[in-house]
Amino acid sequence: MSDRPMRLPPNQMMLKLYNTPLALLLGRMFLLLTTRGRRSGVLRTTPLQYEEIDGAYYLGAARGVRADWVRNIQADPSVEVRIGRRSFRATARVLTEPGPIADFLEVRLRRHPHIVGAILRSEGLPRHPARADLEAYSRRLAMVVLTPAASNRSA
Repeated sequence: MSDRPMRLPPNQMMLKLYNTPLALLLGRMFLLLTTRGRRSGVLRTTPLQYEEIDGAYYLGAARGVRADWVRNIQADPSVEVRIGRRSFRATARVLTEPGPIADFLEVRLRRHPHIVGAILRSEGLPRHPARADLEAYSRRLAMVVLTPAASNRSA
């Protein structure tokens, strides 16, 4: 038996941290998305980076439509969302068109130039990617737009 402490996978670590006072800080950049498993029916919670734009929440899927959470949404678009200490129901819509995904990447780059720039550079894009670079990269991605349920908005 090893004396090394057991390390949690990143998603499990984020879920644990989200149940501490750090949730308020983490909620500025990460949300918890709960989907229903497309085969099992079991609820699955995934921490994801997001951007709020005009009252909707945008999520990028680096694995495109191969990501399990995206495939769960394709089977059942009703989701639960937690941001910090606030939870709400939403309807999710999967987009694969490069134009809107490139728009999303431009917003992310403008809001978080260092971290998003580093991610894009690790994917082979130039330091200051042109729109054409973003659209070409977007062809292998997916994006999910979460629209809060109407009952969440009346408060």
